[in-house]
Amino acid sequence: MIRNIAVMAHVDTGKTTLTEQMLRHCGAIRAAGSVDAGTAHTDTLAVERRRGISVHAACVPMQWRDTKINMIDTPGHTDFSAEVERSLWALDGAVLLVSAVDGVMPQTENLFRTLHKLHLPTLLFINKTDREGANPSAVLAQARERLSPCIVEYTAEGLMERLAETDENALNDYLEGNIWPMERMLPWAAEATRKGELIPVLSGSALRDCGVEALLDAIVDCLPAPEGSADAPLCGVVFGVENDKVMGRGALTRLYSGRVQNREMIGENKVTQIRALTVEGRPRDAGALQAGEIGWIYGLNTVRAGDVLGDESLLPRRLPRGELCDPLMMVKVLCDPAKKVELRAALEQLSVEDGHFTHEELEGVEHIRVMGMIQLEVLKELLDVRFGLKVEFDKPTVIYRETIAQEAVGFYAYTMPKPCWAVLKILITPLPRGSGVQYESIVPVRDIMERYQHQVEQALPTALRQGMLGWQVDDVKITLMGGEHHLVHTHPLDFIVCTPIALMDGLRRGGSVLLEPMMRLRITAPEGYLGRLVSETAAMGGEVEATEVRGGVLRMVSHAPLANCMNFSQRLAALTSGSGALCMELCGYRDCAFDESKRCPRKSVHPLDVSKYILAARSALEGGIFG
Repeated sequence: MIRNIAVMAHVDTGKTTLTEQMLRHCGAIRAAGSVDAGTAHTDTLAVERRRGISVHAACVPMQWRDTKINMIDTPGHTDFSAEVERSLWALDGAVLLVSAVDGVMPQTENLFRTLHKLHLPTLLFINKTDREGANPSAVLAQARERLSPCIVEYTAEGLMERLAETDENALNDYLEGNIWPMERMLPWAAEATRKGELIPVLSGSALRDCGVEALLDAIVDCLPAPEGSADAPLCGVVFGVENDKVMGRGALTRLYSGRVQNREMIGENKVTQIRALTVEGRPRDAGALQAGEIGWIYGLNTVRAGDVLGDESLLPRRLPRGELCDPLMMVKVLCDPAKKVELRAALEQLSVEDGHFTHEELEGVEHIRVMGMIQLEVLKELLDVRFGLKVEFDKPTVIYRETIAQEAVGFYAYTMPKPCWAVLKILITPLPRGSGVQYESIVPVRDIMERYQHQVEQALPTALRQGMLGWQVDDVKITLMGGEHHLVHTHPLDFIVCTPIALMDGLRRGGSVLLEPMMRLRITAPEGYLGRLVSETAAMGGEVEATEVRGGVLRMVSHAPLANCMNFSQRLAALTSGSGALCMELCGYRDCAFDESKRCPRKSVHPLDVSKYILAARSALEGGIFG
């Protein structure tokens, strides 16, 4: 039997301490490590040990009763949401921590909403019941109100009370004071948890080793085993990448179906070794990996974090890329010019390990896209310790988007220099905010052959990465409304060259609107700070959406432009003397005023500089690197 689970929490809730105690109880380690001492077994990176925070998700195995538990310890800080997102792809269930002192925090609500959206069965663990000010009963009531009414105490009486709502026999016995033993209710509890109709809640103290064994029992009894057959076609998701000094690139993979063995071909790569998960000791060659299991696959030299192996349609659930962690800030990386090649190689390696980490050279300078300021601090340390590179970061800038101001038609006839022939007429229509990009073709195949129309559709995502202002184009409908090919002169790649020019012609004619990201701020603080926080929100150009004061605690929801609240977490800490908590999430984009300081440098030749663009595009196509 297997359970693939994650332990998730708001930062500083005791998540890593809990995972250490679980490992110890299962006999996977001799003694629990400490976050503060830098000895936690799931914090393997030097930067994690020094800072006392989890940066990367770590997957460790343990055995409880007759069940193998593959446990993923995820970062708690929102700047590392990419790690959390990839972990969600590998899970069958989750344990969500809440502090008995602090209660349901903003990030807790975000994580719960995501788990609920993905229909991932969840257990709740109220931690730190030993701390001064702990109030588990109040936190339980708060969790039922803020998270779900399905949250039920994992006790015989708690389960019986919930079961009595739907089972007549249970109701009669409950009214007579006859509480059934846990063993009798476990099959119902497991099925209800799997369906999301029940969220069992336990409590204890990870630091004092209280309630840990009960939680392990609940994981085995209530969270589901993985589904999928080893005889089915291959389907797996890569949620971690490492570089082994001997074996090369390794892919931490959850298989949903099928089986992989040593020396087997996956695509164009040959599996050189499959390693089992370990906590301590030397890596062990497992020989094979099958449906439901998690392990390291070596030999996939081009694999990146977030890749799907095999048939993606067989994934039981999908989380759209970037839903949690679309980078919102861009930063120049300043380094010794003599180290430029080494810097590019280091950034490329980090992008392999984190599919949401991107870098690009703009105007001869490396730029990176990140989630927040803490991520920048960690990256600086990683580049120094791991790669020996001393870097500084320029002031972060917001990653804007753009759209078209009014409907317009773009046109280009690509007929020179020969041999070539591609004529395109594209209608670009603005859409409401949040609509994304839509595409439609109304051109008959007699005018543009189907395969050429397919080239247009394939070229559009790349062409839309930079509009007239240099930013990603969004909230538009692209309609291929006219054009022609030539039976003799049309080259197979002509429409790939032509598409960006026609598109940009339409964007130029329609005019551009700059879109700035808006952040929703979920703030928890003592009620005495209400007035100052309202003033701070107004100063950021934001608006308060809702406030609630209960038990001396203020909960405020507001929104503000990212450009004005990038450093708000530091200001909140200073304003509240460290007593405030914040969770920021993207809530959409709005129109904003444009000035030249907000223009994004172009990555390559502008398509409207037609001659230079065609020369560059044809050269790239001939070299097989275009797009």
